[in-house]
Amino acid sequence: MQVFPDDDCFAIRQAARYVSQLYDRHLADVGLTITQFSILSRVNRGAPMTMKRLADQMVMERTTLVRAIQPLQRDGLLQSRSAATKGRELAFSLTEAGEAKLVAARVCWHAAQDDFERRFGAQRAASLRRELFDMTKA
Repeated sequence: MQVFPDDDCFAIRQAARYVSQLYDRHLADVGLTITQFSILSRVNRGAPMTMKRLADQMVMERTTLVRAIQPLQRDGLLQSRSAATKGRELAFSLTEAGEAKLVAARVCWHAAQDDFERRFGAQRAASLRRELFDMTKA
């Protein structure tokens, strides 16, 4: 395989796929993907959370987010209702089953986090997180 050391986009996407696969392997034990875990975590922190706010926090297009939310609603982990501010806007919150699933998933997520930091180094991981969060700040 030929490596292009100046291809930032490819390097970032390759690393993202690698890390996502690592976390997804751990979260498979509770039947969630890393995207689903992130949605449940964000909603739990800011419930009720509107679609717009959730999409902004996840840095996702709303249509992509809708597709990710549907299985969570179908499985009874996430519920929606009209937002208090705007009647047509939906606000999401966790159900009791969603809260229980999130508690179980956090154990798997912490195992994935430990796995990643063991492979990459805790200090390097902390530095990388700071850089990546800085990149997505508006």
